[in-house]
Amino acid sequence: MDHLLEDLQDGVLTLTLNRPERLNALSPEMCEALTAALTRASLDRAVGAILLTGAGRAFCAGGDVKRMAEAREQASYEERIADLRRRMEGARLLHEIAKPTIAMLRGPAAGAGLSLALACDLRIAGEDARLTTAFAKVGLSGDFGGHYFLTRLVGTAKARELYFTSPILDARAALALGLLHKVVPDNALVDEGRALARSLAQGPRIALGYMKQNLNLAEGASLANVMDAEALRHTRCTTTEDHKEAASAFVAKRNPVFTGR
Repeated sequence: MDHLLEDLQDGVLTLTLNRPERLNALSPEMCEALTAALTRASLDRAVGAILLTGAGRAFCAGGDVKRMAEAREQASYEERIADLRRRMEGARLLHEIAKPTIAMLRGPAAGAGLSLALACDLRIAGEDARLTTAFAKVGLSGDFGGHYFLTRLVGTAKARELYFTSPILDARAALALGLLHKVVPDNALVDEGRALARSLAQGPRIALGYMKQNLNLAEGASLANVMDAEALRHTRCTTTEDHKEAASAFVAKRNPVFTGR
């Protein structure tokens, strides 16, 4: 069975974590496939947005604890560090790829699964979604960039609370904290999630990619550096066909049709 399913429709690349019998716990095969798929998508002009979801009744329950125990018996300390770092690349790509990324959550999003969701630009969830850092409960400190993403979303004090005490947040509580951007009825999740992804894929792709790069830069750069980058990318956008189409559509009082050029 493929541990990751890929489907490209209407400019939206849907990546489905596919181990439903294990609540989509992350396997080495799944992590490798996710990194490969995102690397390809970064260069594919047909991909305008990326939707990450899970098969069955969960988004992702986190790491596969059983397989981790088996790996400890077979590899050196240094090999295990290098292997984990490789598997974490998918989270970095979700955050850095110059295309909008959306996590569509149902059921549990725990541990590294939560980290993957937080790596995305937007998160939409069904009412049955449950979010938790989970690491403290299994005696682990946490991986997949969760400390980076959570601190920036909720601030360092709340991030410390969520890591140390590991509460299970229902969808409404997660929405109130800013971890989710929208909560919808469970039976509407797929339609709402795909509609959001399509709307972004049909938008001005070059401008959206530059926006994401500016926002990522703003996480750690000085104001002057951010403004320099804004000036460069904004000016580049003025030369695109998308900008010219948007200007013409504004004058004609019609909706623009973007082509990503």
